[in-house]
Amino acid sequence: QVQLVESGGGQVQVGGSLRLSCAASGITYSPYNIAWFRQAPGKEEREGVSCITTNDVATYYQDSVKGRFAISRDNAKNMVYLQMNSLKYEDTAVYYCAAQYGHSCRLGDAMDNWGKGTQVTVSS
Repeated sequence: QVQLVESGGGQVQVGGSLRLSCAASGITYSPYNIAWFRQAPGKEEREGVSCITTNDVATYYQDSVKGRFAISRDNAKNMVYLQMNSLKYEDTAVYYCAAQYGHSCRLGDAMDNWGKGTQVTVSS
């Protein structure tokens, strides 16, 4: 059974930092990419924030987070991290990690497995 468990969310002031973690287990397909999505309050859709391929060959960032967020992966521990710096009000959202079979990140396509999310709140 595939499990993706996010942690590290919380409340932080504008300009602050948080590091989200995604612990993956039970994934039997390979290769797989891990992506971070977020769903802001009042919005129906989740938006892709960042993604990393299975062997760290490629990473992707949404324009609004480039230069502020950094994704990394520790395959030995089955962990993916999202370091978020210089946080803004508009980064407030529930953040989800998701796994997708394949060699390249395709955030516009369906993801194969999802975590339950972790709340990030940015306030003054």
